[in-house]
Amino acid sequence: MYRFYHQSFKVYGIQERTKLIVEALQKLWPGHECHSFFMEIVQQGTEIVFNEEHNQQWTKVTRPILEAYFHALYFLEMVVKYGEELECPPQVLPSGWAAVLELYELR
Repeated sequence: MYRFYHQSFKVYGIQERTKLIVEALQKLWPGHECHSFFMEIVQQGTEIVFNEEHNQQWTKVTRPILEAYFHALYFLEMVVKYGEELECPPQVLPSGWAAVLELYELR
């Protein structure tokens, strides 16, 4: 019990980090929403409040939290990577840059 309770602070706590990442991504293009599928994943993984009963369904309850975080983190990493590497749009798109364009529905 202690292990799950202790771990819950770590897992549930990354919801705020996820929100901060998404906020930063959205600030890169003001007035434009990120892809609706991405935002659905984020919404489902950032509105979960810990409940003792979650310990009985740990993976089911925490999977959306982790999924949202890792999606957001991936896009943040791609924005930073290609923001540093690319001076102009390439002729052949690296897969990570293609993912960023999809995030902003530019492709």
